[in-house]
Amino acid sequence: MEGRTDEEKAVYGREQIIAVLREHEAGAKAGDLARKHGISEATLYNWKAKG
Repeated sequence: MEGRTDEEKAVYGREQIIAVLREHEAGAKAGDLARKHGISEATLYNWKAKG
């Protein structure tokens, strides 16, 4: 997220990433999920591409 240092960046585990991706598959909008979880939309799409 903009303005965060490396030490402040959130670290998401495999289970957390899967939970976010499932929300997206269930119809949640990418922008809404990004705000809710404190990630960028690009991160969400990168996770999706790796899944």
